[in-house]
Amino acid sequence: MYSFSNMVGGKTLSANASFDVINPSTHDLAGKAPLATSADLDQAVAAAAAAFPAWSGLSDAERQDYCHRVADKLEQHHEELARILTSEQGKPMAGMGSMFEIGGAIAWARYNAALEIPVEVLQDNDNGRVEMHRKPIGVVGSITPWNWPVMIAVWHIIPAIRTGNTVVNKPSPFTPLSTLRMIELMNEVLPAGVVNSLTGDDSLGAAMSSHAKIGKIVFTGSTPTGQKIMTSAADTLKRLTLELGGNDAGIVLPDCDPAAIAPGVFWGAFINNGQTCAALKRLYVHDSIYQQVCDELVAFARTIKVGDGFDDNSDLGPIQNRMQFDKVNRLVRQSLELGSQLLLGGPVDDPDTLFFPITLIATDAVSDPLVQHEQFGPALPIIPFSDIDAVIAAANDNQNGLGGSIWTDDQQQFRQLASRMECGSVWHNKHGAIQPDVPFGGVKCSGVGVEFGKEGLLANTNIQVLFL
Repeated sequence: MYSFSNMVGGKTLSANASFDVINPSTHDLAGKAPLATSADLDQAVAAAAAAFPAWSGLSDAERQDYCHRVADKLEQHHEELARILTSEQGKPMAGMGSMFEIGGAIAWARYNAALEIPVEVLQDNDNGRVEMHRKPIGVVGSITPWNWPVMIAVWHIIPAIRTGNTVVNKPSPFTPLSTLRMIELMNEVLPAGVVNSLTGDDSLGAAMSSHAKIGKIVFTGSTPTGQKIMTSAADTLKRLTLELGGNDAGIVLPDCDPAAIAPGVFWGAFINNGQTCAALKRLYVHDSIYQQVCDELVAFARTIKVGDGFDDNSDLGPIQNRMQFDKVNRLVRQSLELGSQLLLGGPVDDPDTLFFPITLIATDAVSDPLVQHEQFGPALPIIPFSDIDAVIAAANDNQNGLGGSIWTDDQQQFRQLASRMECGSVWHNKHGAIQPDVPFGGVKCSGVGVEFGKEGLLANTNIQVLFL
């Protein structure tokens, strides 16, 4: 069993209460996390604010060096962090599981550490010189989810401190342990107060988003929670980066080879057991190859083993928590009640398990809730289409707009159709591929702002213009 403390001002913070963290595979106690109070939040924000002048006053090169040292420290503890992560999140150690996630966190840390923040000269002539500088905001509040807890925490924290901010991080109460341990390790490298951690319930996140001395909130999670954060941040006009829900559509055109695309489509939908914002969640397939695509996906899915994350043979783990399990189960049942065809898997009657079978459903109902709502789990609706204009309209007919994909051998047609999709990223013959040097974010109700790349880094700054 793991037990970690909150870190505030470079020191462990004692707590009067704690809460249990459960292993979703076994239902055993994975560990205990401290239950922070509003007074603890004030203390953490004060520590971050106290560290800000010295940290923001360092040279750019010095902060780069610190971030590289953080990446080195995480790499030294790669397997340890992965084991903690599997124990609380459930994903397998191997494959695209916990070792993959920690490796991704390290890679993102190194990339952001290496980025430059140049002064941009807007004018330099007889009328004078004008320079645009980037200044840190101050204290950044980071609220992170349970699906990729360590990697997303790095996405939040490293760009913030790289640009001279200090951070207070609150991980999801479902998966706080790996993040607490990671921030402990960061504090072995960084000056006191630069990165602070607090674990607690949802009320702590609400207090962060309204806190007068937090200058920015970066949040990854559901759209309803993002809307609440946006509302509570309004009084202090906080800067916001919100990466919210997705209901990504994939469109398979008739020139595709069903057998060739099946593995890519499958992993685009089922990476992390479907518990990924930018996973493929609605698959539209041209009716001329619809049955073949369904058959190939079923055949491929049958080769995938769902099991305990510490079992070397497991490809996918459980759904992380009961709330999400029940949502997926409910959407699958509702879809079948409307007359959809179950191709594989199906609803689960066992009230004690969080293992959900890989589920593929053939449906053509426009009102199917499994199509209209983000399931965030291992269930994929497959919808036939015949008219390209109609399927583009169907893909866009959703409040979300995070990502989308088009599967075709015709790159020119891909470009034409991609330009008509209402989403932040469109992938060609793959889905959900992200990388640290490419901006990532959504439109409509899928978020505000972007992460990654230079654009994501600079989202942690304010602009100051100097007229010389």
